[in-house]
Amino acid sequence: MARLSTAQRQQFDDEGYLVVEDVLDPELDIGPVMAEYWQVLDGIARSLHADRAIPSTYGDLPFADRLIRVCEESGRNFPQHFDIALPQSGVVHDTPLHVGPAVFNLLTSPRLLDVVESVIGPEIYSNPVQHIRMKLPQRAVASGKYNGLVSKVPWHQDNGVVLPEADEASILTVWMPLGDATVENGCLQVIPRSHRAGIEPHCPTDKALSIPEKLLPVERSRPLPMRAGSVLLMTQRTVHSSLDNVTDDQIRLSFDLRYQPIGQPTGRPAFPGFVARSAAHPERVLRDPVAWARSWYETRNRLAEQENPTYNRWRADAAVCA
Repeated sequence: MARLSTAQRQQFDDEGYLVVEDVLDPELDIGPVMAEYWQVLDGIARSLHADRAIPSTYGDLPFADRLIRVCEESGRNFPQHFDIALPQSGVVHDTPLHVGPAVFNLLTSPRLLDVVESVIGPEIYSNPVQHIRMKLPQRAVASGKYNGLVSKVPWHQDNGVVLPEADEASILTVWMPLGDATVENGCLQVIPRSHRAGIEPHCPTDKALSIPEKLLPVERSRPLPMRAGSVLLMTQRTVHSSLDNVTDDQIRLSFDLRYQPIGQPTGRPAFPGFVARSAAHPERVLRDPVAWARSWYETRNRLAEQENPTYNRWRADAAVCA
């Protein structure tokens, strides 16, 4: 079992983060996910080609080259088509999302859950605040509205983007690259020991919610290059951001996942989580990827018929945001 050692757990508690190498198998665990995403991209490319938005489907190119070419030539990005959760607002009946069985299998990987159990215990709930991020080279980022699923993400704490109901929950962030994450293609960076303070103000900007740098010891930040199959564990209050992708031909693919003890608030009650592991009540564990996908489709239909919840607790005109 992929349990954390005493030294690893101590580092996590002291520093607020921990990189665990080789938790997943890039071929067996990540390969099926990338095969699903190839099909998503193929559908996008075929649709654009049929609309004469791009001159070819570029089906002979590798995934990264193909996505860059499709985005650059169409002048559009498609992060929501690949994402594994709904957006915070603007949900309609056909809002795209991807909730395929390979993704579900990754979320419930026994080796991954072993690591999670080492931190939060054996009663594990999959928090619905989860995303894929496809950090593109600048030349492939569509101009206009910022989207953190394809662009640089500013300094923040994960507790800062959910409702206050989850402030005292023990939510564990599990960040994993689907390919090698490097300083050049935009790996994550953290501020060690930043989890020891409370929740910082997150000011609304044109680049999403972010903590003003004047409040942070950014000189202590540490970039965390990682290879595929490794995972980064962070507390819900660890301050982190991502670097820019300064390459011309690479995409930094990663999953942001979150897990917590069963019964605690998720901070996004409108979205569907599920029991991923339970020693006390194994019959409650969700094992059916079709049922998981259905829960998201049903949520999409419900939110499309009502006003979407608001998750930001700070105002742009607050003194700290000036």
